[in-house]
Amino acid sequence: MGRVGLSTDRLVRAGAELADEVGFDQVTVSALARRFDVKVASLYSHVKNSDDLRTRIALLALEEIADRGDLALAGRAGKDALTALADVYRDYAREHPGRYAATQLRLDPEAAAASAGPRHARMTRAILRGYDLTEPDQTHAVRLLGSVFHGYVSLELGGGFSHSAPDTQETWTRILDALDTLLRTWPPAN
Repeated sequence: MGRVGLSTDRLVRAGAELADEVGFDQVTVSALARRFDVKVASLYSHVKNSDDLRTRIALLALEEIADRGDLALAGRAGKDALTALADVYRDYAREHPGRYAATQLRLDPEAAAASAGPRHARMTRAILRGYDLTEPDQTHAVRLLGSVFHGYVSLELGGGFSHSAPDTQETWTRILDALDTLLRTWPPAN
């Protein structure tokens, strides 16, 4: 039986907090045991191992972002929806850098299908309905938006833009303007 007060949910949330503090790649069952001042073995009734813990943190982060996205997109369409969802990802990454890094963890197909990942795709596709894209262009656009959002956020978090002007918010706004223009004038397939 696990230590009183410990549960899988509590450990995963503590692991997520640890990821934000020290980086996702530093999260282990041993590090979490030190945080709770317990023996590592006492956590194994709640998580199988460090990989299981990291997977659960990734699932939590995907769920948190999807919940924020649902709220941000309510009643929005077109560029307003595009900006709202983009800001959800950027704001979440700034507030929770370790959790955001966890969202990039490659999940096994079963875990991925059961995760909030499909909600992310549905939110992006909902935005794209306002741009009147059909398949396969809609899938290309989903991939483009994911690449731009993640690429910019990752470079920004890594300090890649901190050594030059203009301000990163100005660049972010211009990128979203450019994406809106691109989506409205999507080029036909050759």
